Amino acid sequence: MALNKIHVRKKDTVMVISGKDKGKTGEVLAVMPKTGKVLVKGINEVTKHQKPNKANMQGGIIKKEAPIYSSKVMLYCDKCKSVTRISHKLLEDGTKVRVCKKCGETF
Repeated sequence: MALNKIHVRKKDTVMVISGKDKGKTGEVLAVMPKTGKVLVKGINEVTKHQKPNKANMQGGIIKKEAPIYSSKVMLYCDKCKSVTRISHKLLEDGTKVRVCKKCGETF
């Protein structure tokens, strides 16, 4: 079974382009290629009713991030302060890097 390729990686800064959190930016915490989803810090927060247990003696209502589809996020370039697509470029030493399409900055 082949895994789906996702255009963002862990620790990338992304901006949500559709949905209830449109326009918000955050850092990618986890990438799930099997489901095609990403977990972004501060985005798509849901409330969960947690029972007290041995690990977490304090129960109650907690807020946590839920995964969103990777098609709803785009990579955010800090240099040009906008969302962008990426291209790939080979350096002189043969390494392949991701490059911003708008300003040419490497990620």
